Amino acid sequence: MLELAILGLLQEKAMHGYELKKQLTQKLGHFWPVSYGSLYPALKRLEQRGSIEPVFSEDDTRRSKNVYRITEAGRREFLELIEDKASTTWEEEKFPLRFAFFRYVKPEIRLRLLERRKADLQDKLADLRRSMRDEQDHIDGYTLSLLRHGMEATASDIAWLDELIVAEKRQLAADADKRQPVSGDEGDHATRPPSAEGGEPPAERPADDRVRARSRP
Repeated sequence: MLELAILGLLQEKAMHGYELKKQLTQKLGHFWPVSYGSLYPALKRLEQRGSIEPVFSEDDTRRSKNVYRITEAGRREFLELIEDKASTTWEEEKFPLRFAFFRYVKPEIRLRLLERRKADLQDKLADLRRSMRDEQDHIDGYTLSLLRHGMEATASDIAWLDELIVAEKRQLAADADKRQPVSGDEGDHATRPPSAEGGEPPAERPADDRVRARSRP
């Protein structure tokens, strides 16, 4: 998932390793920690695959350093990692990371990921309720309270996803309406008489040309 995060940040602009580490920590550090020990091997793997490429630049002290930028192959890999149909979005660290880069994803893919996440959480909520029902007579009050907290948090996440799904569907419908042809334009074209050859009607000659034509012997 670190490679997905790197590709997502490089969508915005080219960055050197230190800046990438800073951005990863600021934007995603509360989900999982990032160290230089994991960052630079990930950069090397992406470079070997052709997903990113280094460009050299000089800082204020005239020292040369690598600045990494994403390639077209990297943009394709980013979209594949974002969607990742083979994996589950149940894992808590994966969905927030994908969600952080939703602006680079097509609306229909965003909707599909949101619906997958909702289905995963509905399964999780059902499991928590089952555990509560089956184990409440055999567990202590603290564990029971923890189960209740998990149920409430999961139900809250599902409600939040419902709002996002409604918003995405509304946006998709609005985009579809924009692509529809304007009915007034269609009506104008329908009333134009075709020419004998099936094309546009011939342009009418000015009135003075018609008068001169009739007056010729």
